Amino acid sequence: MKRLLVLLGVVAVLAASCGSTGDTTTTTAAPATTVAPTTTTEPATTTSIAPTTTAAPATTTTLPGEPMDFGPAAGDQIAVVGVAYDDVLNLRAAPGTDQEILLGLAPTYEDMIAKGNTRRLPASIWYEVDAAGATGWVSSRFVAYIGATEDVTALVVDRFGEIPSAETMLDLGDAVADVMKSQGEPESRITVTVAPDVGDVGEVTIDIIGFGDDALFGLRLVIFGQPLGSGEGFSLMSVESTALCGRGVSADGLCA
Repeated sequence: MKRLLVLLGVVAVLAASCGSTGDTTTTTAAPATTVAPTTTTEPATTTSIAPTTTAAPATTTTLPGEPMDFGPAAGDQIAVVGVAYDDVLNLRAAPGTDQEILLGLAPTYEDMIAKGNTRRLPASIWYEVDAAGATGWVSSRFVAYIGATEDVTALVVDRFGEIPSAETMLDLGDAVADVMKSQGEPESRITVTVAPDVGDVGEVTIDIIGFGDDALFGLRLVIFGQPLGSGEGFSLMSVESTALCGRGVSADGLCA
């Protein structure tokens, strides 16, 4: 009997042990794995684009006519000649009488500086010059180098055969120019470049252009007259002649 009780106690203990295991739920958690987010970075692409420069089309200004190896050299000083006292020599933007007028130069303007460029048109030749603060083109018919001045009174009187006189200073000037002009071909062009001035002494300036000589382009005559009594006119007092040179002038004023 005692032995049976012991066995029953052992069985009870075993039973209690088995029941406890069946009531308890055991959860074995896997260790948490933290995965860092994966960021895929696109490789940086830098595209260097050269700036686009659109070049303006080249502008070529074509001057009328053809260039010539002739005319005043760059830096030469030349003057207006053969232009009437009530007119001007037009300084133009390009060679030709149909070109824009930049300004007008007085008939005795002497401060033109040649640029060394000459253009030939069908019926004229043009020089590029600096004048009165502008750069432009003038006709070769109306410019020359200013040469030496001399007294030619005796020569004029000799050609007249006497001291000439006239009713007005303009008439006296025309008479003197007539004996001083070219007596052959080409026919000289006579122009009053300074209007007559009448006071105690009369005065008029006349340009004679054209002597058929490449060196001597013309003459500028300053004619002085003595008023005759009772308003009867003027008799010749003196004549100063200045050489107008076509190709250049020497240091002593002689035409080259």
